[in-house]
Amino acid sequence: MLKDKSMFKIDEKLNKNLLFQREYSVYHLEYEKEMAFYKAVQNGDFDLVKKIMLPLKDSKLGKLSQNKIKNLKYHLIISIALITRFCIEGGMNPETAYTLSDIFIQQADVCSTEEEISVLHQEMIYDFTSRMKEMTENYGLSAKIVKAIDYIYDNLQTKISLDKMALFLNINKNYLCELFKKETGITINNYIIRKKIEMACKLISFGEYEVKDMCDILGFSSSSYFIKVFKSVVGMTPNQYKIKQMRNVINGFSSEL
Repeated sequence: MLKDKSMFKIDEKLNKNLLFQREYSVYHLEYEKEMAFYKAVQNGDFDLVKKIMLPLKDSKLGKLSQNKIKNLKYHLIISIALITRFCIEGGMNPETAYTLSDIFIQQADVCSTEEEISVLHQEMIYDFTSRMKEMTENYGLSAKIVKAIDYIYDNLQTKISLDKMALFLNINKNYLCELFKKETGITINNYIIRKKIEMACKLISFGEYEVKDMCDILGFSSSSYFIKVFKSVVGMTPNQYKIKQMRNVINGFSSEL
C-alpha cells in the first residue's frame, strides 16, 4: 500500500511538472543533440564537441536542486557518468575510464563556486575527448608501437630513456626509432616532447604549479630548457599560456551569465 501511495505521488508530481513545462515552454535538451554531443566525445571529435557543447548553466538542463551550486554539481556528475560509459563503449580501457570518472567526481565534490564547476566541466570533456582522439589516431598501429606509446604515457613524469624503452619492448633501439617514425609520422623524441608539453598545459590549467614544479614533475633538466621547449611547441612561454588560459576562463564564464 505504501508503494502504491509513493507511486501515486510521483505520477502526480510528474504530471504537474509536465503541465508547467508545456505552459511555459520549458523543455529539456533535445535527445538527438545530446546523443550527438556524447558521440562526438566518444569519437574524439574536438571540432564537433566545441560546436555543440552547452554550458552547465543552460536552462534546458533542468533543475535537480533548488541550490544553484548543488544543481550544477549534479549535472556535472551526470555528464561525467555518461561520458565515461560512452568512452568505454568507444574502446577506452574501463579501469582507466572509471578511474578518471572518480578523479573528476572527487574534484567536483570540493568545488564551491559556479566558475570552478564550469572550468572543471570543460576540463573533463576535453580530457576524455583528447584521450579518445589519441586512441583513434593510434588505430591500426603495430602492437610494438602501441606498447611504446603506452610506455611513454606511463613514464611522462620521468626522463625517458630510449635504451630502457627498447629493452622493455624487447626491440633494437634503432629499429624502434625507425618503426615509430614510419607508423606515426613523427620521431619518438618529438612525440615524447609533445606529450610532456601537453601534460604541462594541463598542469598550468589546474593553476597550482609553478614552472619549477612542472620542470621537476616532467623530468626536464632545467627550468630554462623547459621554457625553451614549451615555447617551441606552444608558441608562447608557460606564463604567457597561463595568462591566456585565465582570460579564456573569465571570458567563457562571463558568456554564461
